[in-house]
Amino acid sequence: MISFTRISKQYGRQVLFVDTSFQLNPGDKVGLVGPNGAGKTTLFRMIVGEEQPDEGDVSVPKKMTIGYFRQDVEEMSGRSVIDEVIAGSGRLGDLHHELEALQHAMADPAQAGDMDRILARFGEVQEEYDHLGGYAIESQAREILNGLGFDDERIDGDVGALSGGWKMRVAMARVILGKPDVLLMDEPTNHLDIESIIWLEAFLKSQPSALLMTSHDRDFMNRVVSKVAEIDGGEVTMYSGNYDFYERERAIRETNREAAYARQQAMLAKEQRFIDRFSANAAKAGQVQSRVKALDKIEKIELPKKRKVVDFDFRAPARSGDKVAVIEGVSKAYGRRVIYDGLNLTIQRGERWAVMGRNGAGKTTLLRMMAGALKPDAGDVTIGPSVKLGYFAQQALDLLSPDITVFEQLQQDFPHESVGMIRSLLGAFQFSGDEIDKKIRSLSGGEKSRLVMARMLFDPPNFLVLDEPTNHLDLATKDMLVAALKNFEGTMIFVSHDRTFLRGLSNRVLELGGESGTDSHPHAYPGSYVEYVERTGHEAPGVHA
Repeated sequence: MISFTRISKQYGRQVLFVDTSFQLNPGDKVGLVGPNGAGKTTLFRMIVGEEQPDEGDVSVPKKMTIGYFRQDVEEMSGRSVIDEVIAGSGRLGDLHHELEALQHAMADPAQAGDMDRILARFGEVQEEYDHLGGYAIESQAREILNGLGFDDERIDGDVGALSGGWKMRVAMARVILGKPDVLLMDEPTNHLDIESIIWLEAFLKSQPSALLMTSHDRDFMNRVVSKVAEIDGGEVTMYSGNYDFYERERAIRETNREAAYARQQAMLAKEQRFIDRFSANAAKAGQVQSRVKALDKIEKIELPKKRKVVDFDFRAPARSGDKVAVIEGVSKAYGRRVIYDGLNLTIQRGERWAVMGRNGAGKTTLLRMMAGALKPDAGDVTIGPSVKLGYFAQQALDLLSPDITVFEQLQQDFPHESVGMIRSLLGAFQFSGDEIDKKIRSLSGGEKSRLVMARMLFDPPNFLVLDEPTNHLDLATKDMLVAALKNFEGTMIFVSHDRTFLRGLSNRVLELGGESGTDSHPHAYPGSYVEYVERTGHEAPGVHA
């Protein structure tokens, strides 16, 4: 059991925890929630000993093993992916590589004189390795990597050749392969596709480890956690249930607190009127004094903090023609790997296509060809008349000007708009107060995504091409974005691993890879994502619900 006893922590004027107590019990699956800057990462860092509370105690049993998956991944190179995963998986990984080194030593003639010591140590290591189930570690590592989207070629390939997103998956595989007593996971779904997210849900539920995690994926939280710990205002409040239960219960508690606050304010006002009326009356002096003392002793109820959600009335785009985009006979290959071979697809005005498919199926390739960022090897992509296309991809974050502020960026983009209008737009995307004066170079990935989306939707195109638009977005911004796009009068095609987004917006599904996930012919479903799941029995190609 990990326990926090009456801890307090602050950085300068920023107070994170005040006399807070909290505990994580064996086997608990807990979702950690709270606004940005509330102290979620600090809580993780205190558990692993990287930070200490200013006051109070953090108790972690000495023999307890802790695996910590975080967003900053150290450099990886010089090994295959599977070796990197095994090497970083804790005690078992250390033993695995010591056995390999001892085997090399036994085969080295130069170390013949030291053979007795080498053999003795080999026996000790082998016994512990066997006892911990080490001879299954490679197959377990491959199973985990497969679940996280790696094919066999990539598993045996150079870890240094991977992109940052794939290295995040390697780091996650390392942590969960070690089977720690406690798993700390900071936004584990950020760099995963929907297939890997579904696999990870099932894996985490099946593990006996206690889990404490943050996540901006509502479905993931609902399926994995059985408790929610909310950090807000220096306190940690526990809720027994999944994320949907937490939201409902929080709303009930807020309503009850508001009612209690109103009752107390009415009582205080009544008592104050008596004091004011009779304070100069000698006959009532005793009663007045006793009421003044009683008021001083009453613990004042505070109104609950409201999560501020700013509504914004997005402009309607100009109407396009009926045929928004036509793909005729498109083929595309990367070397020997054929992605598309004679693809035909027509996108009509008002359609909202969700593109589904496993890694490498060609989701991003299709969107890039549609946006004109990539040429097909053969065939044509024709954008219809009166179509204004807006393309969102993670690369768009690099087009922001790093040396200006958030507010200056929008002033530069929309020079004729009023200060009030720009502030309202930024507020809708969760930028308020001092945040609008942040330099763009200091923004997080999620903040940059919000800013790019704000720029696009302020004067919206009538055809949105969106590649993982919810990456790094918090739940409040996702909900606002889904609500805004539900009323969008144009046409959309998008790739997303967020099932709230998929359910809320799609009315067509294009499945790449077919039901098995390996079929080379795309399948178009003339219905929503919800209907697609009901019809196929799976939430993503090749992954059964």
